[in-house]
Amino acid sequence: MTSYEAELVVDRRESAADGVLALTLRHPLGEELPAWEPGAHIDVLLGPGLERQYSLCGDPADRSVWRIAVLREPDGRGGSAYVHGELGQGDKVRVRGPRNHFALEPAPRYRFIAGGIGITPILPMLAAAEAAGAEWTLLYGGRSRDSMAFTDELGAYGDKVTIAPQDEAGLLDLASVLDDVPEGTLVYCCGPGALLDAVEERCPGGLLHIERFLPKEQETGPDTSFEVELSRSGKTVTVPEGVSVLDAVRSAGVEVLYSCAEGTCGTCETDVLEGTPDHRDSVLSDEEREAGETMMICVSRCRGPRLVLDL
Repeated sequence: MTSYEAELVVDRRESAADGVLALTLRHPLGEELPAWEPGAHIDVLLGPGLERQYSLCGDPADRSVWRIAVLREPDGRGGSAYVHGELGQGDKVRVRGPRNHFALEPAPRYRFIAGGIGITPILPMLAAAEAAGAEWTLLYGGRSRDSMAFTDELGAYGDKVTIAPQDEAGLLDLASVLDDVPEGTLVYCCGPGALLDAVEERCPGGLLHIERFLPKEQETGPDTSFEVELSRSGKTVTVPEGVSVLDAVRSAGVEVLYSCAEGTCGTCETDVLEGTPDHRDSVLSDEEREAGETMMICVSRCRGPRLVLDL
């Protein structure tokens, strides 16, 4: 996991759609920014309690800038309102990252599905798939055509892209892209929870890659107490009922990078050396959960009396 953190300058600020603001960030001294691959996101540190994650949606080959897009959410927690209302061209903002739990795996064919602001991590994937010579299609939905970002850029791909605003076409026709998927096809989807749930119901897990902006609703066991040994720190802490591993570890004086505290961003991912995690995140795949080699300590717990973590 990268530890890059820097104060960047808002180089450009432009409307990408109704309610969607695109920001291009540059290092104030012109330094190159860390490399990234499609699917990556960064943490944007807007202020105390205003730390948010945004997908990188520019060109990975251009190391001089990073581009993100921010949907204004009137009922949100204040991050998008701050970006839209306070962050102007020339302003500085602290960022951290990038990290990637939604990486584009090599495949001969792809089916991409995006809903609303979920187009942001998908956009650079399309360019990568095109450059690799893969077969691909995109089904992109939103409330209305005016609310859907980057449709002008998507126009360059012709009939590989289907733009389907809900007020014109209704709900996305998932059957058209997910029924009878050819062997070797990978499906990438990002968008509202209801869309992701619908895609999960139709698509075998081994083919599907999704990224959630909000935690997935899931059944969990009881929050029983357990011990966590921190192998590098030489400390053992008790994680009581109702307290997260993250909070228990930080209370013991061990600093850990974290951001969303909801199990969606992957910032706090930690290697598990012993024990069986009780995964409650919305990041890891079924295969990664089964392997039990890492866990998101902001939400996940332990299925037994003890964990040993690489902290």
